[in-house]
Amino acid sequence: MTPEELAAVGLRLDVDGAVAAVTLDRPDVRNAQTPAMWLALGEIGRTLPDDVRVVVVTGEGETFSAGLDRAMLDPSTSGEESVIGLLALSDEEASARIEEFQRGFTWLRDPRFVSIAKVRGYAIGAGFQLALSCDLRVVSDDAKFSMKESALGLVPDLTGTKPLVELVGYARALEICATARVVPADEAVRIGLASASHPADQLDAAVDELAAALTAPMPGVVPETKALLQGAADRDLDEQRRLEREAQVRRFRAVAAALAG
Repeated sequence: MTPEELAAVGLRLDVDGAVAAVTLDRPDVRNAQTPAMWLALGEIGRTLPDDVRVVVVTGEGETFSAGLDRAMLDPSTSGEESVIGLLALSDEEASARIEEFQRGFTWLRDPRFVSIAKVRGYAIGAGFQLALSCDLRVVSDDAKFSMKESALGLVPDLTGTKPLVELVGYARALEICATARVVPADEAVRIGLASASHPADQLDAAVDELAAALTAPMPGVVPETKALLQGAADRDLDEQRRLEREAQVRRFRAVAAALAG
């Protein structure tokens, strides 16, 4: 997508070498999200250059994302922009449409790169789920997370439930989702929801330093490591050690080729 097309749905993409920054750029509505934005995010993931090794997702201004734009729940909002428009579809059609929206979140798990959510202020609902889609969450000390869907009579459906359970456990994830309460930055770090918390004026530098550390190893090392760790909890030891062996053989050959070159 062109920069103009991305801007039309409230997104900005900046690629600087091995680091790509995806910015939700609707600060006037606290970076509230729309279906058009989700579809565009999926397109960013589909077309991202192969040499990108780190993706940073953030929000313009002082809020990461206030979640779903409430206008999308207004029956007067027409066309593909309206979530309420799903009611006009059959159950199967509505489910398929939501699956398209989910692709705007699932691409952030791609083993080719490490994704980092840089979170300032509120990450609510869809904003929380976007942060959960990333491998790492680095937050300002005023960050606040809330899975607000239950307060609207809805459930989280943008791929946030699985990583939330994996990060904090079933009981705590249930409590966070069912109560829609706010999880502040210090608690987020304590329970493993966030990797680190920094003063707001130091957040950019902290994420830049992390991105530099992630791009420092020889290309291919971090993606192989990420692929090994993804799903490790669901594999038995024999399967996991087989994957380790195969990955290591590939790394030995890559290192040898680099030395020979």
